[in-house]
Amino acid sequence: MRTASLWRYAIPLDAGVVLRDQRIKQRSGLVVRLRDGSAEGWGEIAPLPGFSHEDLPQAQDAAEAWLTSWCAGDSAAESRLPSVAFGLSCALAELDGTLPAAGNYHSAALCVGDPDQLFARLQALPYPVAKMKVGLYEPIRDGMLVSLLLEALPDLQLRLDANRSWSPEKARQFARAVGPELRQRIAFLEEPCRTPAESCSFSAETAIAIAWDESVREAGFVVAAQPGVTALVVKPTLTGSIRHLQQLITAAQQQGLTVVISSAIESSLGLTQLARLANWLTPQVLPGLDTLDLMQHQLHRRWPDSSLALQALADREAIWRG
Repeated sequence: MRTASLWRYAIPLDAGVVLRDQRIKQRSGLVVRLRDGSAEGWGEIAPLPGFSHEDLPQAQDAAEAWLTSWCAGDSAAESRLPSVAFGLSCALAELDGTLPAAGNYHSAALCVGDPDQLFARLQALPYPVAKMKVGLYEPIRDGMLVSLLLEALPDLQLRLDANRSWSPEKARQFARAVGPELRQRIAFLEEPCRTPAESCSFSAETAIAIAWDESVREAGFVVAAQPGVTALVVKPTLTGSIRHLQQLITAAQQQGLTVVISSAIESSLGLTQLARLANWLTPQVLPGLDTLDLMQHQLHRRWPDSSLALQALADREAIWRG
């Protein structure tokens, strides 16, 4: 017999979390549990404000409709809402045992916080790969900080993310602040300019590798090898189901591109599932999942070695049962 439950959560975030020029005080989402006989599967549905096309009420309506159909024994089609499709696909994959238990809990370190503490943290990394947001301040400042880190830590590789924030001239200002000898240690710069064509021109001019992030989620996107493009950064909460993720990875590998599975600031439940997907589908690539410390507690499942308190869903009343 099939049954399902749906919970809603809201986790306070650190004061410094800014998404698309708006400060976010909490991360909200849904958690789903599927049961079929003795088998059980969990998933997280968490549209990201400013990035997802759907909002949380829309996701909840779609999830409840899908769950009603599934509990009735129907083979419900994937939701057209990416966050719903991803969360439900994770629950189904746990239910039928296709999502392996082993996870890759190492991650590119997120460069935030006090500079002295950041340096100490980066020096202690088992894998010297870090991620830095750029484009929030002046590009010359960003370039100087990137140079400082790369010069101080000679083994460090940086993944940068500009979120399409720069004009071509501002992107050039950033590049001029990074010495040519350091640029090869920028693993990639995600979407530096406002259009893919401008980003490709920037890469050709500066020899700084780029990656697609926002472009992956746009209608009509085709995975194709292009000069200067080395990777796709995929946030499954924003792209869709595990099946769709597998299709992207296969297409990218055929084109000689790397796929980095990345967080959309999910709770510890969603992050642990992303770690398992990364270990399964991109085993040679360090994922980008270092976002848990932005939150004030964990949810339902622990991230290994995290000292944050864990909140159990068993203590909360489900908002939907079927």
